[in-house]
Amino acid sequence: MTYEAIKHNNDINTYIKAADESLAALGFTEHSFAHVTSVAERTGYILEKLGFPDRTVEIGKIAAYLHDIGNVVNRVEHSQSGAVMAFRILDKLGFDAEDIATIVSAIGNHDEGTGVPVSPVAAALILADKSDVRRSRVRNRNEATFDIHDRVNYSVTKSELKINEAHSIVKLKLTVDVHYGSVMDFFEIFMERMILCKKAAEKLGLQFKLIINEQQLI
Repeated sequence: MTYEAIKHNNDINTYIKAADESLAALGFTEHSFAHVTSVAERTGYILEKLGFPDRTVEIGKIAAYLHDIGNVVNRVEHSQSGAVMAFRILDKLGFDAEDIATIVSAIGNHDEGTGVPVSPVAAALILADKSDVRRSRVRNRNEATFDIHDRVNYSVTKSELKINEAHSIVKLKLTVDVHYGSVMDFFEIFMERMILCKKAAEKLGLQFKLIINEQQLI
């Protein structure tokens, strides 16, 4: 079973759509197909760049595509409920136990509240997920009613996650329009996520660097 097959599974896509609708009702930013596809591609990029086997890259992309389905249950502890949902889905699709174990542990550990980079796949998923900050994730079109999450995401006009050629550093480079959100706003809601990214990078043998408007902050 491949990542492409997972992407075209109607049941999985129904859960992703319903999960995003639940988050929309709660006022959260976009967590639908644009988000999970972006996270999957970045997860694959990280693992491939670092020379992991093709199957590990594929498993990482599958974990990333499924990582937010638990939001259909509740935002609270969505990583754990998503892991349980993924187990049932993947078992039903005939995945072997080793692949299921890798995927569900990555999903169950992707959230900054309880997550730990327990494996290379989990670490890559964390970095890919927490680096998906962008203007297009903001649903609210009324700038006057932006909350801090809207301001921070809307302020980011460009986001790049790159591993250097020496495979020693992973950089998250953000271009921020400070008219909408300040660097302090970013750290107010993203500090815990950036700390988890640092731990994830270390799991992969990398140093994590955060660069905002060409200034290195971490």
